Amino acid sequence: MKIAVLGAGAWGTALAVHASRLPGRSVTLWARDAAQVAQMRAQRSNTRYLPEAPLPAALQLADGPLAPLCADQDLLVIATPMAALRAMLTELAPLGRPLAWLCKGFEAGGAGLLGHEIHHAVVGTGAFGVLSGPSFAQEVAAGQPTALVAASADAALREALVQAFHGPTLRVYSSDDVPGVEVGGAVKNLLAIATGLCDGLSLGLNARAALVTRGLAEMTRLGLALGARAETFMGLSGLGDLVLTATGDLSRNRKVGLLLASGMRLDEAVASLGHVAEGVYSARTVVQRARALRVEMPIAESVLALLDGQLQPQQALAALMGRGPAADGV
Repeated sequence: MKIAVLGAGAWGTALAVHASRLPGRSVTLWARDAAQVAQMRAQRSNTRYLPEAPLPAALQLADGPLAPLCADQDLLVIATPMAALRAMLTELAPLGRPLAWLCKGFEAGGAGLLGHEIHHAVVGTGAFGVLSGPSFAQEVAAGQPTALVAASADAALREALVQAFHGPTLRVYSSDDVPGVEVGGAVKNLLAIATGLCDGLSLGLNARAALVTRGLAEMTRLGLALGARAETFMGLSGLGDLVLTATGDLSRNRKVGLLLASGMRLDEAVASLGHVAEGVYSARTVVQRARALRVEMPIAESVLALLDGQLQPQQALAALMGRGPAADGV
């Protein structure tokens, strides 16, 4: 099975490293930056994004035009940030190859579309899928046990994604609820900022549990409004990814919340990470889409106000805890 992973950030690199260890797979990791590819070839390591993971000898590296590389691949996996998904789909559409993406979030600007909505606008037809779920790149590259969800409306592509990546250390479950899987990945990052803020202010485990649980309710409300199924949010790509990102020490989004609680400015917090914290950029698009759909998301609203400098950390949490009583549930 020939697989091309397009994008050599931490997660794309980790998935390519994992797949290249599996029998019967020919895996190529592509990056647009020729200098980055030259460095990875020379050092057999992605020192910028995943320095602790040696690149297996079987993993091929490529840069340059996509068409010659991708024309004969069995599966294309886009591993760029969400901001580049539209351009990648536009470039790949003429090839007609099965493809999936790893990027999470709503597209900035315009209508704030999810990945499958961008695909519908750009490509219109053809098989596509999403791979998501609770996964830190470092642990996947290190071969630590992980479970993901492969979502597609196309049964053959779901099976292809399972065959491509399922192995002794990575279990891949299938789903046909693409909107649900995408909403989970889009919303969990900003909820992780809120949880990091809660922990950084030493509000306790009770507060953390409440924040994660009510955050899950917000995620589910938005998903239902976008055509998802409620049960998806109780699975790996919903609750699973939320718990990992909100509480895991490797979470960059959680780290942003912790740093903001310590009094650090947002620009300083982001600069200190060395990598993108997706929640910082996706908070606005999540809130804008929720407002357009008239979906109530008070935690997301408070995170956006905090990131915009309209609220200080203590004020953001006070705004949430000071809300009036409400019934539990979605």
